[in-house]
Amino acid sequence: MQTLLDRQNLSCNCADGRIGSRTRSAIEAFQARNRLPATGEADEATLSKLGPLDAVYTTHVVTTQEVAALTPIPRTWLGKSKMPGLGYETVLETLAEEYHAAEKAIVELNPGVVWPNPPPGTAVTVPNPPPCDVEPATRLAIRLGQKLVRAYRADGALVAQFPCSIAKDKSKRPVGEIAVANCAANPNYTLDPAVFLEDAEVQAHGRKLLIPPGPNNPVGVAWISLSLPGYGIHGTPKPEDIGRTESHGCFRLANWNAEKLLKMISIGMPVTIEE
Repeated sequence: MQTLLDRQNLSCNCADGRIGSRTRSAIEAFQARNRLPATGEADEATLSKLGPLDAVYTTHVVTTQEVAALTPIPRTWLGKSKMPGLGYETVLETLAEEYHAAEKAIVELNPGVVWPNPPPGTAVTVPNPPPCDVEPATRLAIRLGQKLVRAYRADGALVAQFPCSIAKDKSKRPVGEIAVANCAANPNYTLDPAVFLEDAEVQAHGRKLLIPPGPNNPVGVAWISLSLPGYGIHGTPKPEDIGRTESHGCFRLANWNAEKLLKMISIGMPVTIEE
């Protein structure tokens, strides 16, 4: 069910086979879109509208290229800044990102596989969220209380819904009308000591560092600047923490959702931040 919702750009974040608040929120959005009672419960009418369950899983065969591309990630910011790129550390991380799943769920689906780095040729059962049609949106709404980013068409129809993380500091949760100012795919990241006052390592070296691009970059694989200085919507190296941990002020999405949103937005698009 999580995979079928994902195909319609109504994300539960990481597919994990568990019904939780984010899955119920995605079900509710699907029900409202299809003029069903928006209960958030997977009743028979909802399941019939979601479509057939065949092809919800697929088989992925681990390749030599995937194994060769694995990148040990330094644990220090200075070490990360010296890397050519910040790719995936394990095959398990690679597959979880590609198939929009929790790492634990991939392991549970494949108990006989040697994790986290099965050798090339290993066949792995995974969820199957094929590339979705990405519809252009005309406005975004960020719902702080629900920790959701929602994209809408001009007629008010919901195009997409993605769980997000919000600022830990309530004073950094602005409410009101802003706009999309800029965007970038696969960005690098400038680590500024003025932003990370609580990080002893950042304060110790006392200068800005340029962190190279990749899925383990602090802003993941997509960046959308907002007209409010210092704020943006972006990806993350830790998709399973979305909604559970809180940011310095930006709105974090799972990398795959950030990539989708990047294709939906346009410069100057209005963004409403609401409680």
